[in-house]
Amino acid sequence: MNILIVHCHPEPRSFNAALTDIAMASLTQEGHEVHVSDLYAEGFDPVERASHFNSRADPEYFSALTEQRHHVQSDTLPSDVQREIDRLRQADLVILQFPLWWHAQPAMLKGWFDRVFVYGGLYSGTYRYDRGPLKGKRAICSVTTGAPASTFSPGGRSGDIATLMWPILCSLYYVGFDVLPPHITYGVQGGGLSYQDELAFHDHLEQAKHQWETRLRHWQTEKAIPFTGWQDWDEQGQTVDAHPLRWRT
Repeated sequence: MNILIVHCHPEPRSFNAALTDIAMASLTQEGHEVHVSDLYAEGFDPVERASHFNSRADPEYFSALTEQRHHVQSDTLPSDVQREIDRLRQADLVILQFPLWWHAQPAMLKGWFDRVFVYGGLYSGTYRYDRGPLKGKRAICSVTTGAPASTFSPGGRSGDIATLMWPILCSLYYVGFDVLPPHITYGVQGGGLSYQDELAFHDHLEQAKHQWETRLRHWQTEKAIPFTGWQDWDEQGQTVDAHPLRWRT
C-alpha cells in the first residue's frame, strides 16, 4: 500500500517526530511504501492568497474558491499545492501527525487544509462527504496533547477531546476519506509543565510509542467512524427523522 504521513511540528527532535519515525519504520517493514510531507521542513506556505495564482479568473476581486476551481480546470495550481494533491491521490492511508495547539491543529496544518483541499478538485457541491473524490482512502490523526487524558473527558478542564477533534475529522470526511478514530497520545508535557516525575514520564513516552506501533498494525481492518451520508439527509441537509442517529430534544 501507499502511505502518506503529513507531519506538522517545527522541531525535528520532538515527540511528534519520534511518532512519525515509528510510523515510517513499522509500515515500511510491513512492505508498504511510505512518503512524508514535512510541512515545516518543506517550507509549506499555509496562507491562501491572491499571489499564489497566475492568470486569475477575476483579477479585480480575489475569491479563493473561484481561483481554486479555475486553476484546477486549467491545470495551473501552485506547484506546492499540486504536489500535495498528487501525494494524496496516490495514498491508500493518510496519517496526520501533529500536536494539539490551542484546542485545534497548528495553523500550519489548518492552512494545508485551506490550500490543498481545493474547490473543484478535492470537493464540489455534488462530490463531497461519502461522494468525495478521496472516497475509499483511509485517514487517521495521530495527535499529542500536553495535559493528561483525564482533563480531556466531558467536563474536564481541557475540553472534551471528541468535541475538539470533530472539525478536523469532519473535514477529512468532507473530501471522502474513511476516517479512523484518532490516536491520541496524552500528557506529552512541555514548556515547563510537569504532571509526572522524570522516570514516570520517560516510561509514559516509551509506552506511548509502543501503543502507536501496535495501532498501526490494524489500520486496514479497523472500523471507520460511522458518519452519516447523502442517503441519510433530507433536502435541507438534516438527518431524516427515521435515521437511528437522529438527535432529538
